[in-house]
Amino acid sequence: MSRLLLLISLFFSSFAIASDDIYTGFFSNKAVSGYDTVSFHDGNPVEGKSSFKTEYKGADWLFSSQANLDKFLADPDKYATQYGGYCAWAIAEKDDLAPGDPDHWKVVDGKLYLNYDNDIQNKWNADIPGFIELGDDNWAKR
Repeated sequence: MSRLLLLISLFFSSFAIASDDIYTGFFSNKAVSGYDTVSFHDGNPVEGKSSFKTEYKGADWLFSSQANLDKFLADPDKYATQYGGYCAWAIAEKDDLAPGDPDHWKVVDGKLYLNYDNDIQNKWNADIPGFIELGDDNWAKR
């Protein structure tokens, strides 16, 4: 029994460490819920395919094509989500790690931001530059 508790403890401890950098959800290792982050920059987000996958910052990143995977590999910081895919508003306003949802997104100055839901995204849209400034400051402290 104690061996099982140790395994469970190690599992959740390693998850907690990985989850600080990139949001993947509880039972997945896919960044951005498996969406192709390059496709957001083209204005048409699509799900990635397991045949076009790379590992970055401890998470699996999926892409819809070899061309998009190659773009990401050439400059992952350009295409990766800001704040590790956590909700941009929550990082800025609450300094909290709420999940980001790829259905609620915006590319601003070439950077991809996700928000928790439509209501939160509307709050974030009210002062995007201000929330980005706060979010950048809060994220840098982590």
